[in-house]
Amino acid sequence: MGCCESWFSRKPRLEKDRWHHSQYRRSSSAKGASSVGGGGGSSGFAEFTLAELKAATNNFSSDNIVSGSGEKAPNVVYEGRLQNGRWIAVKKFTKMAWPDPKQFAGEAKEVGKLRHKRLANLIGYCCDEDERLLVAEFMPNETLAKHLFHWENQTPEWALRLRVALYIAEALDYCSNEGRPLYHDLNAYRVLFDENGDPRLSCFGLMKNSRDGKSYSTNLAYTPPEYLRNGRVTPESVAFSFGTVLLDLLSGKHIPPSHALDMIRGKNILLLMDSHLEGNFSTEEATVVFGLASQCLQYEPRERPKTQDFVSTLAPLQNKHDVPSHVMLGIPKQEETPPTPQHPLSPMGDACSRMDLTAIHQILVMTHYKDDEGTNELSFQEWTQQMRDMLDARKRGDLAFRDKDFKTAIDCYSQFIDVGTMISPTVHARRSLCYLMCDQPDAALRDAMQAQCVYPDWSTAFYMQAVALAKLDMHKDAADMLKEATVLEEKKQRVGKGP
Repeated sequence: MGCCESWFSRKPRLEKDRWHHSQYRRSSSAKGASSVGGGGGSSGFAEFTLAELKAATNNFSSDNIVSGSGEKAPNVVYEGRLQNGRWIAVKKFTKMAWPDPKQFAGEAKEVGKLRHKRLANLIGYCCDEDERLLVAEFMPNETLAKHLFHWENQTPEWALRLRVALYIAEALDYCSNEGRPLYHDLNAYRVLFDENGDPRLSCFGLMKNSRDGKSYSTNLAYTPPEYLRNGRVTPESVAFSFGTVLLDLLSGKHIPPSHALDMIRGKNILLLMDSHLEGNFSTEEATVVFGLASQCLQYEPRERPKTQDFVSTLAPLQNKHDVPSHVMLGIPKQEETPPTPQHPLSPMGDACSRMDLTAIHQILVMTHYKDDEGTNELSFQEWTQQMRDMLDARKRGDLAFRDKDFKTAIDCYSQFIDVGTMISPTVHARRSLCYLMCDQPDAALRDAMQAQCVYPDWSTAFYMQAVALAKLDMHKDAADMLKEATVLEEKKQRVGKGP
């Protein structure tokens, strides 16, 4: 499969309270939305044990290696399956590539905050003993490099190549907007195809191969010139690498950028096009993509376009919107039957499964703050003027929420949250719904994850994540999250009381 990677603290709770028992350890942090969920949850982020990952990968068997160069590679990627049946990709770093486990965990948690349908998302990590492991969603349908350079039945058609370019541009733009603009060693091996045949960008490139290690492992002919000078990766370096991926899509070959630029300047664009397309492409569209590639490959970093320019250039070129990626890729779609709840859904579960935001709003208004009991213990000394102002902001948010003035509610709840003296899962859930009402599902997902962080077994937090994931078109993840919420709700009903 080539030289690259194909797929990807709350302290341990008392045994009687641990959910799903030995399947995973939950991470928790009252401040970070990355430390939420568990190995079994699709949108959560977990710290796995080494024993769990050994079991998942058959003790890191060579038969499970999916990265190129086998065990000789400096960082090997394994295919694995957790006890709950979920397929994962595990990246195993060389011993002590990250000497400080806290630094490795911190970096992993930051990447774990990112959630997007164009990414093969990071779902966990492991720092047991001397091991440094990353755990990601598994993508079953190979890499772009395999489909472009080593195809067996058919080469990717032109419309799919345009889709790949746009989807990766959208992934890079999302990461940039979320404060993670650096992507290390972007190439065709980092582009993976999911169960629907849709292209996704590997999350592994969002972390360096080691604390102080190299960011590029490919041939120096494909490396940004400024990286050769100073060894630093910048957002402009990522633009250069994106240009090399565009060349791969156009030519079907891994052509050194300098050679390609010479041909572009010489107006020999058609000679660069992949002959296996047999002329089945639009010359006008190809010219636009070549133009963008040429801009990305400029020697001076400041002359290269931004990620939003990638998207705005490529979006208008898209066609065959109604044709699924798996059809264009020539692979069968992996059908999955949605899980059927063993018992009828609760009113909240039913509203979330239907994505009925109005019904969810009514339920949250009626529930008020009863689920917050026990999440805050305040001393008399804490009842300062700041506390009174903060509670007043929450009250104003509640009134706006009740009256469906969702933008005002977001402002007021944000004032309450930003002070940080009190932590309310209900406020995060309410603000999550406000963001959904304002068509901001990314922000809604972050709030729902934070609500889970504060109250790990609160079904409402899982339900809100399910709705946000569905709005982000991450329907499989949404279905998994809805199922987990149902399990938690049934568990609470059996116990007959809250945590």
